[in-house]
Amino acid sequence: MERGVEKPPLKDRFTDNSDGTVTDNLTGLIWLKNANCFGLRTWNNALSDCNGLADGMCGLTDGSIAGDWRLSNRTELLSLIHDGYYRPAISNTAGTAQWTEGDPFTNVQSEEYWSSTTYVGGSDIARIVYMDDGDVAYGIKYPDYEYFVWCLRGGR
Repeated sequence: MERGVEKPPLKDRFTDNSDGTVTDNLTGLIWLKNANCFGLRTWNNALSDCNGLADGMCGLTDGSIAGDWRLSNRTELLSLIHDGYYRPAISNTAGTAQWTEGDPFTNVQSEEYWSSTTYVGGSDIARIVYMDDGDVAYGIKYPDYEYFVWCLRGGR
């Protein structure tokens, strides 16, 4: 069962748009197909990388411009998690089996991803999501703390 959302009947959970993006048919969010375009980044770099993302970068041919993309928040990252899978806890395009390389995403890391969600108790702490099992933890926004980055557009 997927976290946080009830799954309506869909032909497929995800649609590969063949332009470097993947649409989540459950949430309507559009994700960067390459889940590791930027490698390990600090929180500030993760924010600027996503905000500066545009057509011609990271395999994008979607006509997007800088400012169209953003760093995903904790809830959005968790919407990808499927409790039935591990390392990573993401389903395939149809939503019927565990993700494998290219179906529909590429370069998914079974590691921690930054979210844009800042911890209420301290502005120097952001939430991170472990894509191996969907656990949520805290990441310090210091320059020597680096995690992976997954950008998206749409929603709010």
